[in-house]
Amino acid sequence: MTDPAAALRSTIQHAAPLLQQITDEAASRPQAPGKWCPKEVIGHLLDSANNNLGRFIRLQATEDLIFEPYAQEEWVRAQGYAEADWMELLELWARYNLHVARVMDRVPVDARFRPRTTHRPLGSTYTELPADGIPTLDWLMRDYVEHVKHHLRQIDPGLVA
Repeated sequence: MTDPAAALRSTIQHAAPLLQQITDEAASRPQAPGKWCPKEVIGHLLDSANNNLGRFIRLQATEDLIFEPYAQEEWVRAQGYAEADWMELLELWARYNLHVARVMDRVPVDARFRPRTTHRPLGSTYTELPADGIPTLDWLMRDYVEHVKHHLRQIDPGLVA
């Protein structure tokens, strides 16, 4: 079983140099009508990093796995990611995720693997729940890494090793 912090670092280290090869102009174009452009995808992943960092910290001190969702479309629009400088956005995204990985490394084992029988419906997930169907903070961290990979593949499948 791969450590989620190591998997996140590896994903960022692989994708960041490839993303830097995309021009600002190309990063501003949606791949299909009604879809986010690469800048907005990376912005969404930055928002996700921000929200999940808070979850990874707060959920260490709880017995449940309950957290507030966020309105991703509104967050992306309000922050104007489509108009952001591509290289600045990439640097912020990569550095922030490396910080998230550092925090993941620091989660105590008991908090990380504690079964969370009380949780809200989990909605879209990217990682299978444990065999008993009960999520843990470790599962949530793994799911976060797979969420990052999912969106990187939307930009270009080659971004994920």
